[in-house]
Formats: sequence, C-alpha cells, structure tokens
Amino acid sequence: MTRIFRHDPLNFAATPPAVKWLIAANVVGFLLSRLAGPQVYDLFGLVPQHLLFDRWIWQPITYLFLHGGIWHLLINMFVLWMFGMPVEAQWGAAEFLKFYFLCGVGAALTSTLIHPHSAIPVIGASGAIFGLLVAFAMLYPDAVVYVYFLIPMKAAHFAILCGLLEFFAGTTGSMPGLAHFAHLGGAVTGYVYIRWWWVWKVRAKGFARGLFEREDAPAPPRPRPAFAPRRSPREEPPADPMAEVDRILDKILASGLESLTDEERDIMRRYSPKRDRPS
Repeated sequence: MTRIFRHDPLNFAATPPAVKWLIAANVVGFLLSRLAGPQVYDLFGLVPQHLLFDRWIWQPITYLFLHGGIWHLLINMFVLWMFGMPVEAQWGAAEFLKFYFLCGVGAALTSTLIHPHSAIPVIGASGAIFGLLVAFAMLYPDAVVYVYFLIPMKAAHFAILCGLLEFFAGTTGSMPGLAHFAHLGGAVTGYVYIRWWWVWKVRAKGFARGLFEREDAPAPPRPRPAFAPRRSPREEPPADPMAEVDRILDKILASGLESLTDEERDIMRRYSPKRDRPS
C-alpha cells in the first residue's frame, strides 16, 4: 500500500494532539529546569547510578523532558514535529505515545547497561526521536529527507546512516558529551517493536480468530422468512464492524474466550468469517 503524507506550513494549532502535547511538555520541562537550577538534572535526568542502586525509577521517563540548552530543545522539537506528524497520522495518538515512550525507555536502559556506574545525567528526547526516525523510515522508506536542508536522501538510507554514525561515534569517542548508545538504543527498540512485535500481534490475532471459529462455529443459516421485519436501532450492526472485531480479538488475547459476552460472540459469528475472504 502506498502511503502519502504532506507537511503544511508550521502551524501549532494544526499539529496532531500527541505531537502537540509532547512539544508543549518539553517546553514546560525546559522552562521549569531553568527556574529550578542544575540540581533538577540529577533528580529528574537519567543517572544510571541512581536508577540502578537508588531505584529512582521515574528517571527513564522524566529525562525525556529535560534539555541542556535552547538549541538542544529546538532541534529535538523540530525533528519530533517533522517525523512525528506523519507517524501519528498513521497510528493514532495512543499508539504513537506508547511507541514514543517505549523507545525513550529503551534508550535509557541501553545507556544504563553500558555505563551502569555513571553519575553523569543523560537528558533529552533524542532516544525517543531516533525511534520515531526508524518508524518513519519503515513507513515511508522512499520519502526524501534533505540532510542539512540541502542533500536529498531516501528516508530508509538516512535512518541507516544515522545509526552507523551514532555507532561509530559511540565506539570511538569522537564526539564526547552525547549519549550515542542511548540514541542507538531508542532506534533499535523502535525497529524491534515494529519488525517483530507487530508481526507477532497480527499472527496472534489470526490464531485467536481461528481458535474462536473452531470452538464457536456459526450455526447453520435459518430459513429466510417471506418478509424481513425491520430492525430496531438497538439491533443495527456497528458502524465499523471491522474495528469492533479487532476490539474483541484484543479482548480474547488479553482475557481468553471465556471473557466474551453473548453479544460479542454474536458479532464474531457474523463478521469474523468476512475478514478471511479475499478482496
């Protein structure tokens, strides 16, 4: 399927809700950190030593909203806006936010595992944003990204180049002061989540659907009466039956077949076979 996206001129009011919320939260976090002073970085930044030995478990989330300077903030927010808008448009706000924080936590854990005794705070949303870059490249691999606003490059190639540069800088120490392995951790977390978790989820849904159809096969059709009475509004099928089937399949995966109501079983009998017909 060909995915199409476009960017209108920068308009904060037209920005999708999750991206807008994240930008606003990062701006507020930056302003509050300026008012509170440098001690806020030790408390709410990612300090591996505190996370591992003092169990400051909030740090893998709060560090995402702190930045070291105005340019650090502006660059991260611009990249979040640029790559986040089309990704959120494809996934919706809830899935987008889940992915963003998952990549941010993956970046934090990677940095902590590599430097477990470090007392230097790691701050910034870059780890989560590297995950968004990977998501954008997987959704739109042939989209053109202008590196430094001048050099055109396909999104897939740009993501690979960024990963290689971060790995080289992290292993050689050629660019000190940046958490290169945190960036790589966010990118790898995003790739693993999209490449394997989503595939497993689709297969698990297919397995649950087949299990349901074996256990609760639809009854043989009844003879059709000479005239069909009009349905009451309560008996009308849902406006989006496929979305309802997806919701029920998620419920089966979470709680099992026994958790379904009679109404949900009836919906599955009516609609789940239709999902397997070729279009």
